[in-house]
Amino acid sequence: MNESKHGDLGTFIRQQRERANLSLRRLADKADISNPYLSQIERGIRKPSAEILKSLSRALEISANSLYKKAGLIDEELAPTSVFEAIWADERLDTEQKKVLLDMYRALSRSIGSVTTEEQE
Repeated sequence: MNESKHGDLGTFIRQQRERANLSLRRLADKADISNPYLSQIERGIRKPSAEILKSLSRALEISANSLYKKAGLIDEELAPTSVFEAIWADERLDTEQKKVLLDMYRALSRSIGSVTTEEQE
C-alpha cells in the first residue's frame, strides 16, 4: 500500500471522527488504541491492522467493511453500505438533519435491542 493510500484512509477516519463529534483522544479511548497511534493513522504515517480498523469502526459506528475498503483490504463492490454511511452520503440532508436522523436510529435500535454494531458490519 502506498503513502497516498494511507493518507486516504487517514483522511477518511478523521472525517468520520469529526462527523461523530469525537475528539482524537475520545476516539482513541473508544477504540482502545493510543492517542499518538491514532494521530499517526489519521496523518497517513501508520498503516493500521485489520483488527485496529475493526476497533475504529465500532467506535465510529460505521461498518468495518468501509474501512477495509479504504485500506485496500477488500474490493469495493463487496463492501455493503451501513445505515450510518447511507445517511451521511445522502446529499438531500444537511449535517444537522443527518445527526438527528442518526440519533433517532441509535435510540430506536437500543430500545428494541435488535441492531448492534456487529450486525451493522
